[in-house]
Amino acid sequence: MKTKRVISFFLALVLALISFCSCDPFELLNAYSKAGKLICHYLDVGQGDSIFIELPNKKTMLIDSGENYHGEGIVKYMTREGHSRIDYLIATHPHSDHIGSMAYIVRHFDVSTVCMPKVSTSSRLYEDLLKAIKSKKLKVTSGKAGVNLFTDDEYRLKADIVAPSKLDKENLNNSSLMIRLTYRDSSFLFTGDAEKAELASISEKTDISADVLKVGHHGSSNATTKAFLERVEPKLAVISVGKNNDYGHPHKNVLKLLKNIGSEIHRTDKEGTVRISTDGGGSYTVDTGLNSIERVI
Repeated sequence: MKTKRVISFFLALVLALISFCSCDPFELLNAYSKAGKLICHYLDVGQGDSIFIELPNKKTMLIDSGENYHGEGIVKYMTREGHSRIDYLIATHPHSDHIGSMAYIVRHFDVSTVCMPKVSTSSRLYEDLLKAIKSKKLKVTSGKAGVNLFTDDEYRLKADIVAPSKLDKENLNNSSLMIRLTYRDSSFLFTGDAEKAELASISEKTDISADVLKVGHHGSSNATTKAFLERVEPKLAVISVGKNNDYGHPHKNVLKLLKNIGSEIHRTDKEGTVRISTDGGGSYTVDTGLNSIERVI
């Protein structure tokens, strides 16, 4: 009888809190399920990159934004996840499949920090991004190896740019910002479109080990090497790539290298948006088959 009274008391308390709270109870449940977790969403934006990251300290990061017709879909996705702000907006390099929708996102979201490599292109999309940044009076951090994006000692959370050490203005892929994100005992590496020359230039003293690897340049054969994978030693590998693309991505040799090193491979062309979450303990939950980001043209 006593147990029933205790249960009834707590049920009444929960109902009372919900009735007095302005939040949707489902939003409360969603927030509770995310507490203490780092959640990385490898968005299905076709032949491009866009990675939305929910950090355990309730801040957010967006790395790249796909082509210029994905902006509205990306904003809707982040909004559905309960966010209206991007604390760290990263443009790995100024190719359209990475910055295409970034101007739209800057215009429609609150943004705190913008980071991009100090290279430029004459494309309209790049010019639009610069105009959007200027209109919001945002400052841009020049990304390069050795730059710390943030450190949160309370959460044992850190993001560092590990490459490039030297910008390649002739090949913008080799100016891609590579970011290593760590949360307690869990680690992620984001590579943009960095090719072999950039991979080989990373100092041996730089820690690029990571449990989860965003495979470079959509699985292109010129962006993954055996030597690089042996330094990273990824348990999980995510390839952001479009269905039936014209480039033959991901290359069969890259898939073979990943399998040989023991990586579990996930692909957005086959599985849709891939979501990987961790409590920082070194284990991961992978959800696939999530919605693609809708194209709005």
